Amino acid sequence: MRFIKDINIKKILSLFRQQEGSPFFNAKGVALGVFSGCFPFFGFQTLLGLFLAKLARGNILLAAVGTWISNPFTYIPLYYFNYKVGSILLNNHSSFIMEKNIEINDLWRQGRMFSLKLIIGSSLVGLLLASISGLIVFFMYKFRTKK
Repeated sequence: MRFIKDINIKKILSLFRQQEGSPFFNAKGVALGVFSGCFPFFGFQTLLGLFLAKLARGNILLAAVGTWISNPFTYIPLYYFNYKVGSILLNNHSSFIMEKNIEINDLWRQGRMFSLKLIIGSSLVGLLLASISGLIVFFMYKFRTKK
């Protein structure tokens, strides 16, 4: 329990600032982590972020931290927003209606459409947030190295 009390924002930021490597290396790690964190793959976001960071030669620790964009406090708003973005892109604004007499084929079709909207929305929102966070981290580390 004492360990949880010892963790605070200053220590996390200190760990963040102590990362070695070029600004681009660190920014790639954060961006790939944020991108992975935007997908609704509960429990696998960190693994996906680590895999992508390793593949792209980015900072693995910062990739793991970047996946924290999705957490129990942000799941519902983030995935709802991703779903809405996917719905807009697919020009399908119909609401999800469940009927008593729905057939199994209709249920599968609705499930596939829901999943498609969520994945497409997650991809685009992930790209946007990854770009923004990557640029912020890049300039933060670039500024730090100039000091």
